Amino acid sequence: MRFRQVHLDFHTSEAIPGIGSRFSKEQFQAMLRKGHVDSVTVFSKCHHGWAYHPSEANEQHPGLDFDLLGAMIDAAHEIGVKTPVYISAGLDEKLARRHPEWLYRDKEERTSWAKNFMQPGYHEFCMNTPYLGVLLKQIEEVVRNYDADGIFLDIVGVRQCYCQYCVAALRSEGKDPRSEKDVLALGERTYAHYGRAVKELIHGIKPDMPIFHNGGHIRRGRRDLAQMNTHLELESLPTGGWGYDHFPLSARYSQTLGLPFLGMTGKFHTSWGEFGGYKHPNALRYETALSIANGARCSIGDQLHPDGLMDEATYELIGQAYREVEEKEPWCAGAVGVSDVALLSLEAAGVHNTTGQADFTGHSDAGAVRILLEGKILFDVIDLEADFSRYKVIILPDEVLLGDALAASLKSYIAGGGKVLASGRSGLMKDGSGFGLDFGVEWLGENPYQPDYFRPGFELNSLGGAAFICYGKGQRIGLQGGTALGRREDPYFNRDVFTFCSHQHTPSSRQDGGPGMAEGPDGIYIAWNVFEDYGTKGSLMLKETVLHALNRLLGSGKTLETSLPAQGIVTLQKQPAEGRYINHLLYASPVKRGNGIEVIEDILPVYDTKVTLQLKEEATAVYLAPQRTEIPFAQQDGKLTYSLERLDGHQMVIIEVATMN
Repeated sequence: MRFRQVHLDFHTSEAIPGIGSRFSKEQFQAMLRKGHVDSVTVFSKCHHGWAYHPSEANEQHPGLDFDLLGAMIDAAHEIGVKTPVYISAGLDEKLARRHPEWLYRDKEERTSWAKNFMQPGYHEFCMNTPYLGVLLKQIEEVVRNYDADGIFLDIVGVRQCYCQYCVAALRSEGKDPRSEKDVLALGERTYAHYGRAVKELIHGIKPDMPIFHNGGHIRRGRRDLAQMNTHLELESLPTGGWGYDHFPLSARYSQTLGLPFLGMTGKFHTSWGEFGGYKHPNALRYETALSIANGARCSIGDQLHPDGLMDEATYELIGQAYREVEEKEPWCAGAVGVSDVALLSLEAAGVHNTTGQADFTGHSDAGAVRILLEGKILFDVIDLEADFSRYKVIILPDEVLLGDALAASLKSYIAGGGKVLASGRSGLMKDGSGFGLDFGVEWLGENPYQPDYFRPGFELNSLGGAAFICYGKGQRIGLQGGTALGRREDPYFNRDVFTFCSHQHTPSSRQDGGPGMAEGPDGIYIAWNVFEDYGTKGSLMLKETVLHALNRLLGSGKTLETSLPAQGIVTLQKQPAEGRYINHLLYASPVKRGNGIEVIEDILPVYDTKVTLQLKEEATAVYLAPQRTEIPFAQQDGKLTYSLERLDGHQMVIIEVATMN
């Protein structure tokens, strides 16, 4: 898989004439060179349903009079650029009008995407209908007839469908279409059958061809779905609805799966389908640097004009980012992540379900990742199948109730020296019997007061000696052999029509309501949904409380410490084959522009950043990459220290070691 891909959208109405009329091999190649692009996803079939090549399995776009797909593949290959081929799998508007009976239906029998007659949109197909056979013929035609470097299938995933084919299938099996469980089970089988059919078809013709099924999000905890792909493409356009929280969360999970993966952003100011929208070059520089800092390769979304002329401004923009990525590639290939802490994702634990783009992160998962990034903690995001023994601390955020199997796995992990940080209801047994881990406390039930207050028994960096508000749900606990790290203070009363005080909530009664945070043999417990609270409110005191707990649990085993400011991001990767560590440092600050759009424009330098790394190996050299400038360092008792004089957006610091453990 290449490092510098462009995902070239081309969804073109049949009402537009002259499709590809200005396409030029020389101009196409010139733009790819200008953009420093080494792979470009080109298109066989778009959401409108048209083929961009002669076809017996489909119909060529009526405004196109030559083989545009073939011309693009030949032009790209001539200059050493790979060409995965895009096929719109879930959407085909041409066919939707001819076979509406094949469309996906929700439980109210509505189709998806299109809102109403006057607000047009696409209609999604159900793969449990004859449409699947049509799609497979379209895929086969491309694989047999073109020198494609992969197949990208879009708008697919597990669906709960109530079309008449699905309803009939359920009833024939004696299942109840009114049961969401039965409908979901059929959706799982339908998607699995689709995935097997596609793989058997493609690999029956070209056994090594890459395949990716895109649903806009890699579902944490669904390794079976991830393994349907040969690699992963993390669609995550920060300004397109995914936000800047989504990619780090998705990437830190994906790197644990052992599949090659890339991070997909876009050149657009907003999202897909935006003609004439351009992101600031510094945003693309930062987003591509963030990809390689997390072990990913890069993909940038673009959309070709119907006339086939590549937009020069776009490739000048992309080139500014990819020129830098190209220089950095030698220190990124084959890199694996180094982490101290693992976040057990609520999505992976089956608590938070991703039913739409707005739910791809979840408040608890997003809040936890923000704290870890801002606190400069090296971390992975894991599922229940992960190897817990790789980590020094595992975080159970807010709502991870324990069944017998998970409780046993965590006990085994703790017996091997690991520790757990739990919050809210996490750590409680599903059967209601109390905590399944020993945090030195007993569970007394949910606190009836919300919000309430926490008075830390330790000093916060930003605030000393005060009780701060916790908006999230809280639990009542009593000490049972543990150490209290702070106390709860309840308000005088909950706010209602007869008892309220001031504008928001009732002040603290200043009475000791029992411990709010405690430490026991198995780790530390915080009695509120602190991660959800941070994800929605962003309280500085919540972050400092969590980081105090993590630093206490990690102790001298913490791998990295740095003076990089809160908005900075730091990761540590290693290249075992090269015998070196790659310390990535990034700094940029998204700002809100317009309605819900965060943009990066200015990248301000950060000076005199100090870094300390706890390494088992002896370092032989420390230098900046790609500059190859050596910098001074000191190493004593396993602690390596260096200072970065100036950070401009992204800097890799390379630590060569004598022998890598």
